[in-house]
Amino acid sequence: MDAANAWLLTWGDHLWTWAVLPVLVLLGVYFTARSGVVQLRLLPEMFRVLRDRTPTDGEGRAQSVSSFQAFTISAASRVGVGNIAGVGTAIALGGPGAVFWMWTMAFVGGASSFIESSLAQLYKTRDADGFRGGPAYYMQRGLGARWMGVLFAVILIVCFPIAFSSLQANTIKATIAGGIEGGGGAWLPWVIGGVLALLTALVVFGGVRRIASVTQTLVPLMALLYLLLGLVIVGMNIERVPEVFASIYTQAFGPNEVLGAALGYIILTGVKRGMFSNEAGLGSAPNAGASAAVTHPVKQGLVQTLGVYFDTFLVCSITAFIVLVSVPDLVGAEQGIALTQNAVIGALGEWSNVLLSVIVFLLAFSSILGNYYYGQSNIEFITGRRSVLTGYRVLTVVAVLLGSVVSADLVWNFADGAMGLMALVNLVAIGLLSGVAFKLLRDYTQQRRAGLDPVFTRDRLPEVRGVELWEDQLSVTGPIDLPARSRR
Repeated sequence: MDAANAWLLTWGDHLWTWAVLPVLVLLGVYFTARSGVVQLRLLPEMFRVLRDRTPTDGEGRAQSVSSFQAFTISAASRVGVGNIAGVGTAIALGGPGAVFWMWTMAFVGGASSFIESSLAQLYKTRDADGFRGGPAYYMQRGLGARWMGVLFAVILIVCFPIAFSSLQANTIKATIAGGIEGGGGAWLPWVIGGVLALLTALVVFGGVRRIASVTQTLVPLMALLYLLLGLVIVGMNIERVPEVFASIYTQAFGPNEVLGAALGYIILTGVKRGMFSNEAGLGSAPNAGASAAVTHPVKQGLVQTLGVYFDTFLVCSITAFIVLVSVPDLVGAEQGIALTQNAVIGALGEWSNVLLSVIVFLLAFSSILGNYYYGQSNIEFITGRRSVLTGYRVLTVVAVLLGSVVSADLVWNFADGAMGLMALVNLVAIGLLSGVAFKLLRDYTQQRRAGLDPVFTRDRLPEVRGVELWEDQLSVTGPIDLPARSRR
């Protein structure tokens, strides 16, 4: 087991260092320049479209989940153990400088997130719950490479609903056990795993609309609770904030780091943990973005970019400041959830572990639901057989149960490698299809300059092939009640 773990760790580091990181940075910079820095230029527009009314069918029913609900599904997956355990690990391994590289890659990755989610909207298809889509769909429809889509779908299913959901369950168990003297005994992980598995089954067997209804409640609640907790701790240590900012920047660019191999390790740690958290360019969030009913593909591209900022600049940053204002000396610091947990308890006392356990449960459980939806969308891409979908749901529930009782080290390293492969396949696809996304962006901005609420139909880009929907302003089942295209 130790040999396998060491091999996975070494293989994963080589994959990220020599393949994923260069492609991620180069494409992110290219997308940023070619789009005119869309992730900053259209920031006000991101908040505007988040409030859009959902198009309805002829009977007044929402065609699918709303733009906000799709945002919360993706945020449910993004905002999880990566924001607490992942950031804690990044700081323990890479020091405060790792936070700078998480911020940097979130900004650069915002352009990649815009591209992938806009493409997912354009190439989506219709299903019983509304719409579904994602990288596998735009690989098949946009590139004509079904084999590539199937490969991506298999990697995602292994990575998210299996490996990552196991990690979420393991973090819940570790947090609860950490607050009980003696760890609660050998029975505790099975009890926690059983409860989590039951709750997961109750939601995932209800379909995407039930997932959306749960996440749109959980995500704002958990984010607010965690942000308030962090602000209290930072406020109690306000005198250390300038020092913390200084350490984030100096240890990202300090002379020792620049001249030595440490810089590469700091960057790699920050980027890996940042991508695990915000998923920009990874190819996971587009599966949620495609489910939204919007009047233009670019709208959901903007919303999903906002999700990257919400995850990294708000939630991850709060974790970073909780740790850095509370633990001045990181030498020998524990990794993962334990570092954040000890920082919170050290600042507020033992009682705060109960509150943190509740927050971690909400974060991790909502991530399990988001991860499940990503897998379902890709199962349905591979096959339409209901028995396979049922088997997948059972497997997801079992992964949650087992994740609560096994050691997380091997799963973390395996998940990192799978995440790298998944990102690489997706980045190649969106690089090849980025010209289509830029045409969509140009169409959107032209309509906005004319004072319109943009509406897309595929006859606006007749040269683009493989688009199933968007044939006109009518849905497949009836007329859409579109938002007013008034001048604004």
